[in-house]
Amino acid sequence: MAMERLVNLAVVCAGSALGGGARYLVALWIAARGWTAFPWATLIVNVVGCFLIMLIVTIAAATTLPTNLRLFLTTGVMGGLTTYSTFDYETTNFLQAGEAMSAVVYVGSTLVACFVAGLLGIAVARIFVGH
Repeated sequence: MAMERLVNLAVVCAGSALGGGARYLVALWIAARGWTAFPWATLIVNVVGCFLIMLIVTIAAATTLPTNLRLFLTTGVMGGLTTYSTFDYETTNFLQAGEAMSAVVYVGSTLVACFVAGLLGIAVARIFVGH
């Protein structure tokens, strides 16, 4: 079992490297066009990631997609490209399970908690750097 987990970890890490690289390339492509007044690169990778993760998990559920390939594509590539895709997948799971309130709470708490955590990060960083 431990060997299987190590293989899964390696598969996820390889996929994450590709996803992160793809995110960087999208950012370079957007910057080269001068589209810097709006976070287009982030929007693009989030939308594409949401589409792709749902495509992948739907195909995986309907076929015998190997576990390593599913992990590589979802947790790895999509996780490296954008964690928003996982957020979308988890929220969609709540809705598909008939747990609309859980979906609303998850969306609301994620948005608020992440925003507050970001502000807290700024405040703590300012303490460290004295600004």
